[in-house]
Amino acid sequence: MKGNNEEALQVHRQRFGEPGRRFAAPARVNLIGEHTDYTGGLVMPMAIGFQTVAIISGRQDGRAVFYSANYEEEISLEPGPLQVAADGRWADYPSGVLWALQQENIAVGGFNMTLAGNVPLGAGLSSSASIEVATAMALLDHAGVAIPLQKLATLCRRAENEYVGAKSGIMDQFVVAGAVAHRAMLLDCRSLTFELLPLPDQVRVVICNSMVKHAVATGEYGDRSDEVEAGQAVLQRELPGVKLLRDATLADLESCKDKMSAASFARCRHIITENQRVLEAREALLHDDMKQFGALMVEAHKSMRDDFAASCEEVDKLVEIAMQQPGCFGARITGGGFGGCTVNVVRAEAAEQFVANVRKDYAAVTGITAECFVSAPSDGALAMAESDGAR
Repeated sequence: MKGNNEEALQVHRQRFGEPGRRFAAPARVNLIGEHTDYTGGLVMPMAIGFQTVAIISGRQDGRAVFYSANYEEEISLEPGPLQVAADGRWADYPSGVLWALQQENIAVGGFNMTLAGNVPLGAGLSSSASIEVATAMALLDHAGVAIPLQKLATLCRRAENEYVGAKSGIMDQFVVAGAVAHRAMLLDCRSLTFELLPLPDQVRVVICNSMVKHAVATGEYGDRSDEVEAGQAVLQRELPGVKLLRDATLADLESCKDKMSAASFARCRHIITENQRVLEAREALLHDDMKQFGALMVEAHKSMRDDFAASCEEVDKLVEIAMQQPGCFGARITGGGFGGCTVNVVRAEAAEQFVANVRKDYAAVTGITAECFVSAPSDGALAMAESDGAR
């Protein structure tokens, strides 16, 4: 299915006996700027064509009922305030959004919601934010409440951080809600201001899924976040002008090297250099210099692999294979890391052959068949709701 709007509407009607209102939120890919968002840094994501659909209708008993068409599973929550009770399943994400709305004293009332989606899980394309934003759009409409983009993204991030327990920044929720078709978004994760940048018509963004899955709420992603926070805390203590890692220079970091672990130093070095790469990538796009943009992507991958230690053998091989293909400007890991996808910027006329070659060569080396697709920047949930009325 499972991002098919009409099919999801039909599933909802069959299950709950009445029509519902439809809302959708896309997935996202990050072109450059990885692991910078939770220290107030700079990122450059775009929304892509995968999506989560949320269908909502009212019910009279005050209960909150979520049904997953993908898992064919339903959960029903009693009326009243939710407690944080994540258990590592799909329902944590929509339940977390309902909890976050309650924390803002937004009264939703009873409802039935069907969720369906086609965002690959554990691929680094932010299936979680897609679910959160689609759920939030539906619940806010049901409550008769409108909130601005910044608050919507912050609320969904709170669901993921405090309810689900994943230490993610705000990039995913912000771009999934606020993206605009045909544009990449340069987002300042401290001020939540953003700039929309053009991607040249003669290039395509190709996403290649290594088929190695990761879980963000557990394991090494959380370790990396802890290592960053520890390094940032040293800089804050030693250098009064540093409020977030975003404020620090490489010279600042070097001056505090002996006061933090080698791991924290390397993680922080990645983030400081990555923020600079995002600024240079902006200039490259504004000057239609895709060769420079691609070179920055390759440097970003090396930094994620070596300083952040968040790549893996299969993803490194995907990047290596991509950079051997005609028409490929740049390739790198995208998302939280430890598997997932690469993002590749390729000449439009070379994209089809690029996909064929990468799939063949990757399978020959790893025995894994990569899923690849060519993407254009898509609208976020707010623009989609405005354009179709979500009815």
